[in-house]
Amino acid sequence: MGERVAGSAGTGSAEGFATLLRELKDRSGLSYGTLAKRLHMSTSTLHRYCNGAAVPNDYAPVERLARVCRATPPELVELHRRWVLADAARAAASQVRRESGEAAAGGAVLAAGEPDTAEPGETAGAPGADTQDASNEPDEPVVVSLPGASAVPRRRRTVLVASAAAAVLVASLLAARAPWAGDSGTSTTGNLSDAGNQKTVDASAPPDAPTPNTPGSTPQTRAGATGDRRTAETSTTPGTAAPDTSTAPIPGSAAVPLTVRTRPYVYDSPCSQRFLVDSAPAQMGPPANEENAPRWAASYGAVSSDEQRVALTVQGAGSQTVVLEALHVSIVSRNAPLAWNDYAMGVGCGGGVETKSFDVDLDSGSPTATVKNGQRDFPYSVSQSDPEVFYVTAHTKAHDVRWSLTLDWSSGTRHGTVRADNGGTPFRTSADAARPGYDYPLGGSDWIPRTP
Repeated sequence: MGERVAGSAGTGSAEGFATLLRELKDRSGLSYGTLAKRLHMSTSTLHRYCNGAAVPNDYAPVERLARVCRATPPELVELHRRWVLADAARAAASQVRRESGEAAAGGAVLAAGEPDTAEPGETAGAPGADTQDASNEPDEPVVVSLPGASAVPRRRRTVLVASAAAAVLVASLLAARAPWAGDSGTSTTGNLSDAGNQKTVDASAPPDAPTPNTPGSTPQTRAGATGDRRTAETSTTPGTAAPDTSTAPIPGSAAVPLTVRTRPYVYDSPCSQRFLVDSAPAQMGPPANEENAPRWAASYGAVSSDEQRVALTVQGAGSQTVVLEALHVSIVSRNAPLAWNDYAMGVGCGGGVETKSFDVDLDSGSPTATVKNGQRDFPYSVSQSDPEVFYVTAHTKAHDVRWSLTLDWSSGTRHGTVRADNGGTPFRTSADAARPGYDYPLGGSDWIPRTP
């Protein structure tokens, strides 16, 4: 996990990410057009990824590209690390652009509120219009009354516009401040979803320390522009990208100095992922690729069959180094295997690339995460510029198991625990118990019974 692959560019930017993509593409000997067809994406999109003009929103297409180009396990790990850094840099740049746009909008409103009448002794005229001597202007201003409307003095209108602009600026400044929840309770465990949303608190924080506002927590209210109306806001919205957390935590605050992003269904190959679904083949749609697997599984109520491979991307949220001390497995429930049909997400696959990972036997009385394929055991250290990616493969042959993972961390005198699961719910893996299996042939349109 700690291996790094040398590249011809820095690894802390989109250029470093694009450089490794180009190296893999050039080594494969495939043209952009051929590679794009195999990845089911447009040639222009692939070209933009490889020249650094764009960064993919999700890592799944990047991993497919790397596997088609026969990337080695260390290269897969390094490619994911560079994508995490490039994705974080893009999010930070987007935040800067939004803030700049809000500032520019505020300036435009203020400019619009300036008086458009000439000051005493000056001549007012439209741009490009001929100017005349002030002595030729009438002594009294000409006021044109609109039918059904009363004339409002310009200076009064100017004051109103300026007041509205000031209110917009005040609201923007309040929104720019970090939201904090009003709950006074603390917890040593947080929930992390595959979308990046997090609910984490510091175990060493005092009981009355403020905790970051998160989805599912009590929304914080803020005073509106009028001072009488209060609006509820939360730091993130479920289903949207999480806000940038790259800034260092405020001393004495309850902010956890790391973030964890979870991918609940990682395909070694499309054939490696199978789901149990309580539906007949005629009621099932086509199989899903890794990128769409979470939505597909949620839509059909699917459960991983026999084995589930998850990925945890852990990154520091500030300049300080965070030590990851241990990875634990928590069993939520263990029941009889599901009597559902087994559906494979792919057919006709070759041998997969053996990736370093942690192995979990869910049938064990006290499951532990053991190293596999040369994986180095804990502890690890992470920072904002040096994330780590952990692959965990959990399997069962006799049960339907709900489970989750927890990471113990420490940073200086602070320490705590972070929980990783599937969007706030436990991972779920069930043995197939010799259930009927179905495959979806390439180019086909229906599920067919699996042949032994």
